[in-house]
Amino acid sequence: MAERTRHTPADEGFRKELMSVLPHLRAFARGLSGRSDFADDLVQEAAIKAWTARERYQAGTNMRAWTFAILRNHYLSELRRSKRQTDMDDGAVERMLVMEADQEGPLHLGDMETALQKLAPERREAVLLVGASGFSYEEAAQIAGCPIGTMKSRVARARADLARLLDSDQQQPPIDVKSRKAV
Repeated sequence: MAERTRHTPADEGFRKELMSVLPHLRAFARGLSGRSDFADDLVQEAAIKAWTARERYQAGTNMRAWTFAILRNHYLSELRRSKRQTDMDDGAVERMLVMEADQEGPLHLGDMETALQKLAPERREAVLLVGASGFSYEEAAQIAGCPIGTMKSRVARARADLARLLDSDQQQPPIDVKSRKAV
């Protein structure tokens, strides 16, 4: 039978801090990957890695930045490991279905998610770190391992790309999936 390890009060404080960043990690992972199932796996793996390395974490420093870096590095490792990528997952196909007028909010969110996935990975990561996760340019640059000027450029270009993508999507009529004709 495996021995149960005893947790110190420091471990309990670390656990509480780690638990508080999980929703932010999930949002970041979902934005990076575009798939909720893969995002959940990324967050779980990042949490396990953070817990395993908890003695290297310095209390009082930025837990969000530290765990985001762990998640990002794991995500990049997974991308390198998996050579095959699909152009469109089932969730993206479902979001393209024509919806009733009272469902415009989720449709716009789906448009944003689709546009995010069309961005270059480094631009998507940058806009998610700065725009969606609230990190400063300095913190985002540290997480991504790039100079601050590069981070600012990536964010600016990502925002411009998103605006262009979302504007072009609104000008095209919706397509009925069954008939493949404009509605």
